[in-house]
Amino acid sequence: MVSRKGLTHTVPSHPIRNWIDETVAIHAIVAGMTQTAATVDLRYPTGKLALLDSVTPDQRRQLIEKIRAAPSMLRSAVAGLTEAQLQTPYRPGGWTVRQVVHHVPDSHMNGYTRFKLALTEDTPTIKTYEEDAWAQLADVQRTPIDTSLRLLELIHERWIAVLEGTPEAAFARPLVHPDMGRITADTVVQIYAWHGHHHAAHITALRSREGW
Repeated sequence: MVSRKGLTHTVPSHPIRNWIDETVAIHAIVAGMTQTAATVDLRYPTGKLALLDSVTPDQRRQLIEKIRAAPSMLRSAVAGLTEAQLQTPYRPGGWTVRQVVHHVPDSHMNGYTRFKLALTEDTPTIKTYEEDAWAQLADVQRTPIDTSLRLLELIHERWIAVLEGTPEAAFARPLVHPDMGRITADTVVQIYAWHGHHHAAHITALRSREGW
């Protein structure tokens, strides 16, 4: 639910089939998809998987655990990196590691807000944001990454409390994206369960390639 590039969806009847977004193509949450070294796309180190049209309670618990784990995964991914390494793009033409780290809480603040809007308003229309422009703002270069790591931890602390206290039926509550159309709170959960792990893997894949 951020910028619109790169989503692969295998169910043509799904309402989000035309929304193309690198940061929304959900990782193999249930199906454990893998890629060979020859086919790895540096944009998608965890791979791409279609969003689920419906989510079972057990699947939802797995998704929530992914959201819970994302802050610690991101913190571990950047542990011990130097300033020069933080300024390294995770792939040619991509964001720097620093930009990736600051982007994740920017995105998850929006995700947390969107989920709560779905719970508290009748089919709210959410607002998009220009993630590439946000990644160029002064705070991204001037703020220590630990600030964003702590911010992500705090956002998720509250988000998990909401997720765990939400009745099952409420995950079907709708919201409207200006480009995507009508989606549900469950869709938001799927997106962000994938999103944090996706960006942590950008950094760990870079570290592996560079031998850091």
